[in-house]
Amino acid sequence: MRNILIAAVAFVALALPAYAQAPAPSGAPETSAVVKAKAPAAKPFSNPEETDLLTVLPPPPANGSKQMQDELAEVLKFQVTRSQKRVDEARADEKENVWIYANVIDNPVFTAEKLPLTDAFFKRVFKSEGAVLNRVKAFYHRPRPYDYSDLVKPAVAPSKSGSYPSGHATGGTLAGIVLANMLPEKRAEIFARAWRYGRNRIVGGVHYASDIEAGRIAASIIAQNISSHEDFKLEFAAAKTELRAALGMLD
Repeated sequence: MRNILIAAVAFVALALPAYAQAPAPSGAPETSAVVKAKAPAAKPFSNPEETDLLTVLPPPPANGSKQMQDELAEVLKFQVTRSQKRVDEARADEKENVWIYANVIDNPVFTAEKLPLTDAFFKRVFKSEGAVLNRVKAFYHRPRPYDYSDLVKPAVAPSKSGSYPSGHATGGTLAGIVLANMLPEKRAEIFARAWRYGRNRIVGGVHYASDIEAGRIAASIIAQNISSHEDFKLEFAAAKTELRAALGMLD
């Protein structure tokens, strides 16, 4: 599955610059109020009918299978080897938004308050993850590690949703793909951060490795689908212009 993942993410990373060239809206920059009026309640860019992951993703490892036991062993290994610093990092990574990339963007202007168009746009991106993924989670309803084994003591907040695929890995990778196409100069750092963000769900004891890998594949598929939408292209262009100008990365 790892080879499939790498190929899928690499493909999308190369394909998405086509929409990155969409022209920014003419005239004065829109205010956050205007953007919110256009996209109330962060309307997702896709839905499970358009992006049917059940036809693409393989099922998770069966309960009791060797792969399931191997993945559980990895969770338990992290449980006894994780440092407090890594636990704190995993807990900080419980949040789901584009601002998880602040440490790699490394600029004080990279905040929701200073980048309202970017904030509104990525809220829709993250909303797309939930809209598409919830059906898959409910269909498989894979038990979380702590539900499967009493030996697992999660270090982050538990969840009642199915374990497969990981919503955090999907949303974080999806945002990373889109953000990397706004800031190709930082693509390597953004993808490395996305990778660690997903791994922190295993560190925290709330996901297995195959949940994370499936989430990354799901993210690449969602990214490819939403990139063809006209509303996505327009909001991407506006957010990209705002972000690059604020960071002093003028094209």
